[in-house]
Amino acid sequence: MLAIPIQSVDAAPAKFKNCTELNKTYPGGVAKDSKVKNKGGKTKHKPFVSAEIYKSHIKMDRDKDGIACEK
Repeated sequence: MLAIPIQSVDAAPAKFKNCTELNKTYPGGVAKDSKVKNKGGKTKHKPFVSAEIYKSHIKMDRDKDGIACEK
């Protein structure tokens, strides 16, 4: 029998100290919603959409386009 940990719906979003760490988990960065458009030009990866993770990393959105740490 295997014990599989179940994450709570109320679990806090992951907190990364910089974009390098965030991009290891989310290569395209994190968008606040699926409707945002990247202002910084072409990117290699599509961003992961999560309002909660974006909100906790809003300071990493240098161009204020709604996507933190886009690549």
